[in-house]
Amino acid sequence: MPTISEKILSRASGKTASAGDFVIANIDYAMAHDGTSVLAVKAFKEMGAKKVWDPTRIIIPFDHIAPANNETAAKLQQGIRQWIKEQGITNFFDVGDGICHQVLPEQGFAMPGKLIIGADSHSCTYGAFGAFATGVGATDMAEIFATGKLWLRVPQTIWLTVEGRLAKGVSAKDMTLYIIKKLGADGANYKAVEYYGDAISALSIPERMTLCNMAIEMGAKAGIVPPDEKTDKYLRGRAREKYTPVFADENAEYIEEYDFDVGDLEPQVAKPHEVDNVVSVGEVAGTHLDQVFIGSCTNGRYEDLEIAARILKGKKVRARTIVLPASREILIKAAESGVIAVLLKAGAIIAPPGCGPCLGAHMGVLAEGETCLSTSNRNFRGRMGTGGLIYLASPETAAASALAGKIADPRDVKQ
Repeated sequence: MPTISEKILSRASGKTASAGDFVIANIDYAMAHDGTSVLAVKAFKEMGAKKVWDPTRIIIPFDHIAPANNETAAKLQQGIRQWIKEQGITNFFDVGDGICHQVLPEQGFAMPGKLIIGADSHSCTYGAFGAFATGVGATDMAEIFATGKLWLRVPQTIWLTVEGRLAKGVSAKDMTLYIIKKLGADGANYKAVEYYGDAISALSIPERMTLCNMAIEMGAKAGIVPPDEKTDKYLRGRAREKYTPVFADENAEYIEEYDFDVGDLEPQVAKPHEVDNVVSVGEVAGTHLDQVFIGSCTNGRYEDLEIAARILKGKKVRARTIVLPASREILIKAAESGVIAVLLKAGAIIAPPGCGPCLGAHMGVLAEGETCLSTSNRNFRGRMGTGGLIYLASPETAAASALAGKIADPRDVKQ
């Protein structure tokens, strides 16, 4: 009996697709950002392709080096803008609109049962909506641009159950880091992960996006939360087309099953230089920080900014603190609600919507020997420039640590 992934890939390929099978699937939506679209378009032209398969199903956001940091980047972006016009692509989101993995859900492209492919590894974020979503390289994206199809091996699926109620000061990011610690950075290599349990059902849509966003950090091809009434509510007025929710059969076959209880979970921190190098906050509390980053496609949503503002209200940060809303929509809401004012008064820097310090190419770059606590998804050596140490944590832990100028437990901060 099929899993969610097997059902979606069966529908997309027009044949029964079981784990291990190779299929040629029809893509519902394809995305490439300013970083990967340059290579994808180059390969598209080298293939001799003239027109994209469907200009209404291609999404191109500019978010990685946005705004452009030098003339070279500006020229490359100029070329993609021109190609977009030539191809008649209707879903272009320019500098300032936001991070691709926030923009696609906001704009209604991430829907249950859809097959969504992005030229970015964190495209698995869209699994929060019950989609099968995964990342590919630029040459694969060029093939999709030209044909609307992609060759895929159907992944085996892991059943992952999470029970328990998260304590105050503990969030979906802590749960995610804990799961990655338990499975390991390669624990789900080329597998899909389906998330179940009371703790998963209790998560908001933004929290589910955090969870699925980091499925790739344990090697997963896709991370999927079965859709429910929260999914439908979020997509009401957003969804680009009708969608059909997909659920695994009762007797679906899973390669592995895991059960976790997060009722007693403490805030978690991933130490340099591996995402699965995770410990409880108490083990690293007191570590000096030069910089704190609150943002990215993992934790740059309104709820994340609001949490940070609640902790920082009426106080002053002791480490330089960069806050980056994940989209224009979030920035507007945060400005209108007063969240931005609170963060500014606390001494934080508000950066334009985009990837910013997470990419480490043009903003928030660390000097050799500096240390940053980040709410992003990766802490590899050189991620924020060529030097520096990166710790990963939740917005709660990041805000508390910004106040202290060192890694701190958010449960110790009065709010």
